[in-house]
Amino acid sequence: MGFHLDNIIGKSKAIRDVLVLVKKVANTQATVLITGDSGTGKELIALALHAHSDRKDKLFLPVNCGALPETLLESLLFGHLKGSFTGAFANQEGLFERAGGGTIFLDEIGEIPQHLQVKLLRALEAKEIMSIGSTTPRHIDVRVLAATNRNLKKEVEVGRFREDLFYRLNIMEIHIPPLKERPEDIPLLVNCFIERHNPELKKNFAGIDDDAVRVLMALPWKGNVRELDNVIEHTMILAEGERLTLKDLPAAVVASSQGQPAFTFNLRDALRQFEKQHIMRVLEQTNQDRREAATVLDISLSSLYRKIEELEIP
Repeated sequence: MGFHLDNIIGKSKAIRDVLVLVKKVANTQATVLITGDSGTGKELIALALHAHSDRKDKLFLPVNCGALPETLLESLLFGHLKGSFTGAFANQEGLFERAGGGTIFLDEIGEIPQHLQVKLLRALEAKEIMSIGSTTPRHIDVRVLAATNRNLKKEVEVGRFREDLFYRLNIMEIHIPPLKERPEDIPLLVNCFIERHNPELKKNFAGIDDDAVRVLMALPWKGNVRELDNVIEHTMILAEGERLTLKDLPAAVVASSQGQPAFTFNLRDALRQFEKQHIMRVLEQTNQDRREAATVLDISLSSLYRKIEELEIP
């Protein structure tokens, strides 16, 4: 299939580490659990794992486990026999069989109901499935990749997710960090989105100016790469000229950047920004009690007063 690691955009150490792990794991049969916030690109990592495996010429079938009703999800994954339930007018092959020799990607695996967790565990351990209405197990040959934005360890602790299934899925974990932890990837991503959307929007933007990029790099991006892509497409639809500029960005985006520290590549300035934010956060949590804040920060009270003055903390 036409997918390469180059499709995963980023130069940050965090993304480089992810790609190194993908290369090491791809051509094995190991089940992989891909974790990360919504919008970070978990399906792209699953595609990369499939495309660099010896199953690359077979099917890659993605399934959103959180988007389907329980009965439909079971039938979709494992298939059913004619007459096994109301509306089952014919035998239906499940995706575990249809993906034979290939890869099945179970997105939002934390949403799967507990009785299906038992069937999935058997599919992973014994390489066997049983369709709804059948009493005869059938062998399968499929690699399973799964993804979640939930903390499955906590789900196990509260009894919503089977511990044995968690360990079976988590043979190898690949964690994708949120965009706010790798702002240096934003300029590359923005230019990639501009290049991708130009033809479909019938535009010809050459890029984006530095002031606009600095604003984008300062934002927290709760929706991660998906949110950034949405903002760039929205901006391109309304903008004119050769390049996207600060005035082209949505007003809400520019407004939300107010109060955010301007991004800097200078290490000294970056450390100063982090130190200021951290002290302000501790002061907020201690209700501005400076003596208690100094204790939490493990510094003397006089050092805290000096930091407040040096860092211009209000």
